[in-house]
Amino acid sequence: MIADVLVFLKNRLNAHFHSLSGAGLADAGEDKVVFVDGDQKPDSTSFKLGAVSLLLFNIERDVINRQADNYVRVADDGSTRKVSPEININLHILFVAKFKDYEQSLHYLSMILSYFQANHYLDRQNAPELGNPIDHLVLELNTLTTTQQNELWGILRSSYLPSLVYKVKALTFVDDGGMPAADISEIILNQERL
Repeated sequence: MIADVLVFLKNRLNAHFHSLSGAGLADAGEDKVVFVDGDQKPDSTSFKLGAVSLLLFNIERDVINRQADNYVRVADDGSTRKVSPEININLHILFVAKFKDYEQSLHYLSMILSYFQANHYLDRQNAPELGNPIDHLVLELNTLTTTQQNELWGILRSSYLPSLVYKVKALTFVDDGGMPAADISEIILNQERL
C-alpha cells in the first residue's frame, strides 16, 4: 500500500506537469517526478539532474485516529469479529528539485505547492485511479526546522537542494481476517465459592 501511494503521487504530479507543457516547461514530454535510484553507493544519496526526486524518509504511526474498540469489528452481515487493531500511519515524503538552473528548481517546487494546495484531499471522487485499499489521502505541507533539515540532509549524506516535505495522512492497515467474536449470550461464567 505504501508503494501504491508513492506511485500514485508521482503519476499525478507527472500528469499535472504534462498538462502544463505549454507553460514554458523544458522537456515537457518526459517525466519530471522520479524516484531516487535504488542502486546507489551506500554512503550518499544522489538525486537525478533535471528532475524532482520523490523520497519516503519516515513512516509515523498515527495514534490519534484509532477505533474505540480495537478488537471488535462488525462485518457486513451484522456479525462481530475479533480482529487485530487497525494501524494508521502517516508518510513523510521529500520532494527534491535538482536542475542546472536554480530558478527552474524553484519553479517546479512552486508548481508542486500549488497543485497540493488545490488538491490536498484526494479520494476516488476526484482521483479515480486511487488504489482500492486506499480510501483517501490528505496531504499537508510540513515545515522542518533548520536543525531537522540539517539532520535529514546529514542522513541522506547530500548537500542541501531546494525541497519540500509533505505529510501524507493517514493510511489504514486493516486485519481483513479475524475470528468470530463470542456471543455474550453464550458466555458461561464459572463461579466458585472460596
